[in-house]
Amino acid sequence: MTTTARNTPVQGDISDEDQVSAMFDRALAELGDLDILMNDAGVDASGIPVADLDTATWDTAIRTNVYGAFFCCRRFIQHRRAMGGSGKIINVTSVHQEVARAGGTDYDVSKGALRNMTTSLALELAPLKINVNNIGPGMVLTPFNQKAIDDPRYLEEQVQSIPFRRAAEPAEIGRLAVFLASPDADYVTGSTYFMDGGLMQNQGQGA
Repeated sequence: MTTTARNTPVQGDISDEDQVSAMFDRALAELGDLDILMNDAGVDASGIPVADLDTATWDTAIRTNVYGAFFCCRRFIQHRRAMGGSGKIINVTSVHQEVARAGGTDYDVSKGALRNMTTSLALELAPLKINVNNIGPGMVLTPFNQKAIDDPRYLEEQVQSIPFRRAAEPAEIGRLAVFLASPDADYVTGSTYFMDGGLMQNQGQGA
């Protein structure tokens, strides 16, 4: 027996509640059901110190990285509750939910908030048998790190603080997501799985 995968690409701004609603409406109309939600869309740190950070830039980070996940989680939970429960939510946070950076307050705060959203939802949704977990990547070779992809010298400089001396490939994050979405992870909830090549363990070296 062969199974044909189906997908429904929908372009939208997850910081906009109406666009999120339309995205879910279309997906449900075309696919019939949804049982896995992965919140991966986001914006990176501005690199601007708080004293110089304008409100619009702050709002972009919070509305995209926090409100966006909230809008998606709320709609997904409402659907799963109507279907009798079960399902998986996978939020993509970051090592920066725990490790702060100067100039990264907008991003770091948003990822810390998403971490706490995950743990709160894990408790709320346990009676519905909906698992909620985080993936906390370090440096990954996606467009977030386009400069490192384009410039090997810059990449070499950036990975010196990573014990494995390399960035992650997107497929490595994807394989962890597949595990968290699978029945093998049915007893896992409220957890963050860091994938950072040992970066967080290296923070105290040289102090």
